Formats: sequence, C-alpha cells, structure tokens
Amino acid sequence: MSEVPRFWRESRHRYRLVGTRCPKCDTLYFPPRVICPSCRRESVGKMVEEEMSGEGEIFSFTVVHDGLEQFKMQIPYIMAIIKMKEGPLVTGQVVDCSPEEIKIGTKVTATLRRVRAEGKEGIIQYGYKFTVTP
Repeated sequence: MSEVPRFWRESRHRYRLVGTRCPKCDTLYFPPRVICPSCRRESVGKMVEEEMSGEGEIFSFTVVHDGLEQFKMQIPYIMAIIKMKEGPLVTGQVVDCSPEEIKIGTKVTATLRRVRAEGKEGIIQYGYKFTVTP
C-alpha cells in the first residue's frame, strides 16, 4: 500500500517533465534531485524546479522483442534514451511508430500516456512516453 501515497504525492512530476536546476553550476537534472552531485553542500535547499519542454531527440535506442509481461501485447516496442532540448538524458518508450522509423537523431516529443493499471479495477497510472515529431 505504501506505493499509492507516494504515487499521488509525486504526481506533479509524473504528469510533467519536471527537473531541478542547480543555481550554482546551472545543470538541469531529471529526475529531480535535492542536491547537485557536483556542487554538493552549496546546493542544499537551493535546487530550483524547472519544467522541460518535452522536445528532444533519440540519443540511443533498442527494440525490445521479449519484454515484461505487462508489455507483451506491444512487442516489439522501442525503448530509447532521449537527449532533451534542455540537456538531460531521459529514458522512455517511443510509441506510435515502427522500429524502422527510428534512428539516432530522430526528433521526438513527450506525450502523456497510460502506463499500467493495477488489476482490472485498480488505479490507472499515467506517465510520459515519446512520439516522433512530425
């Protein structure tokens, strides 16, 4: 049960690509961090939330042919590391395209999608995935 309160507590970050920026070194981190790993003590309590645009490009990717049980109906699916316009690397699924359409450098945009449901009558969880930018 401890997963449900945490899920709702972090929903702002789940539904938007929000990172934190260190005011000392100006580095943007995703997922959000409380302390900058470079500046350490100087950043405690000073990290600033920043919403990213959702725009990026494929930095690296793989096509999954034998995935987790909850994704069996989507096989093959694409998992990618996305270099966001703002700098951070974000891992996510690329949807609404065939694996042949994807290459390194392909422009993508984050979109809100259903990620999973807990049982037939459980909570539906949403999160970000990526689509190819037209």
